Amino acid sequence: MCRYNNWDKWYVKILDDFNFSMKEDIKSANLLNELIMKKGKFNIDDMDVKKQAIIFGAGPSIKKHITYLKENFKLDDYTLIAADGTTEALMEEDIIPDIIVTDLDGKITPIKNANHKGSILYVHAHGDNIDKIQKHVKNLENIIPTTQAKPTGLLENYGGFTDGDRAVHIAIYALGINDITMAGMDFGTIVTRYSRPNILTPQAETDEFKEKKLDYASKLIKSLSDNNKDVKIVNLVDIL
Repeated sequence: MCRYNNWDKWYVKILDDFNFSMKEDIKSANLLNELIMKKGKFNIDDMDVKKQAIIFGAGPSIKKHITYLKENFKLDDYTLIAADGTTEALMEEDIIPDIIVTDLDGKITPIKNANHKGSILYVHAHGDNIDKIQKHVKNLENIIPTTQAKPTGLLENYGGFTDGDRAVHIAIYALGINDITMAGMDFGTIVTRYSRPNILTPQAETDEFKEKKLDYASKLIKSLSDNNKDVKIVNLVDIL
């Protein structure tokens, strides 16, 4: 089992708290592994990873933060990591993320377009996305498969629950990045269409399930910060 950021303990708690099934997680992970065995796994060593990263979440501040970053940061100096549906927000601003961390429940067209333009995908398997893995993985490339259960075969597990906090886990433990700026990571009670593509308005009140997930994401990132004192993590929500 993975021990990054005490993930073993977090995972058991999450399974219990959300009534998730480890058996279904493993079933999904085995399917993803089989598909990547046929396609081939991307070797992250083939990517030029810059040791500063910007991780983009799908919170209500995302557009404001993208504007701020474009005006004040030289984005070429950073590894740009999008959490799932946030890819659409970046593509709307003509930004192609270097990496997308996704469980494939965001809008697939922007993810597919970014992937075909060079974005590397960390595709995650969990019990509720077996159908999406079966449908979409065959049309994607440059994939590193991840699981939240025991990593076997080609699967990786660097810890992390939501796409957003998993992106931070991957940045630290897979990519060795020690300077992280988080954008659009509000962890509040408002969700956007980038996070929930089925909502009819740009933003909406979150439901209890999503709010609980975001609370876990916030706690996991705090744990990452506490356990990695050599890593600088700045959330733009706290300074803008």
